[in-house]
Amino acid sequence: MGLITNKHTDNNCQLGIWKITETLDNLRSRIELIPEDIEQLEGFTFLPRKLEWLSVRVLLNEMTQRHLGIIYNGNRKPFVRGNSYHISISHSRDLTSILLSKDRQVGIDLEFMSHRISNLAYKFINDKEYVTDDTELKKYHLYVHWCAKEALYKICDKQDINFKENLTIEPFQPQESGELKGWVQNKRRNELFRMKYFSMGNYIIVWTSK
Repeated sequence: MGLITNKHTDNNCQLGIWKITETLDNLRSRIELIPEDIEQLEGFTFLPRKLEWLSVRVLLNEMTQRHLGIIYNGNRKPFVRGNSYHISISHSRDLTSILLSKDRQVGIDLEFMSHRISNLAYKFINDKEYVTDDTELKKYHLYVHWCAKEALYKICDKQDINFKENLTIEPFQPQESGELKGWVQNKRRNELFRMKYFSMGNYIIVWTSK
C-alpha cells in the first residue's frame, strides 16, 4: 500500500505514515544507500526489522522528495544527514511514521493496541494522572498515555527520564482524536508540551513539537 498519510500540521511540522506491504527488494529499489547504510541493513537478522528500516527511509524520501539519509547518536536519537530537518520516527506492526520539522524539535509515537497494557500500567501511570474506569475505553486511554509519554521521551532526547516519575499527562477524556498536555519534570527540564493524538484502526498516534 505504501504512503497513507503525508500532511503538514498547523505547527510547521510534516506527518507521514507508511503501510508496509512491499517486498524487501521493492523497498530497497526505491532508495539510494551509502556503504554504511548497506552494512547496517545487512546486519539485521530478521526480515520484519529490515522492512521497517527500509520503510522509514522510503517514507522520508516520499515526504521530502529528496534522497536523504538518517544517522543516530549514542542514545539512538535519529538525525537527518546534513541536519536539514528535525526528525522523529516510530513504527509498530506494519505501520511506520515520521514527524519532520525544519525549525522545531519533534516527537512521535505509534503503537498497535494489544491486550497487555493494563498489566503494565503501574510502570508508567502516576498518581497525578487520570485513567477512565470504563472497561471499553480503558485500554485505549492507557495507550494514549503510553504513546504520549513515548513522544515526550523522544523530544527530550531520551535523557534522564523515568516514564512514571518524570512524565505526567494532564487528565483528559479519551476521544477518537484530540489534544493533550504533558509535563516533563526532571533535572534538565520543567516544561509543558502540547500534544495531538488520533486513532487509525487499532493504532494510536501521538505527536508533539516545540
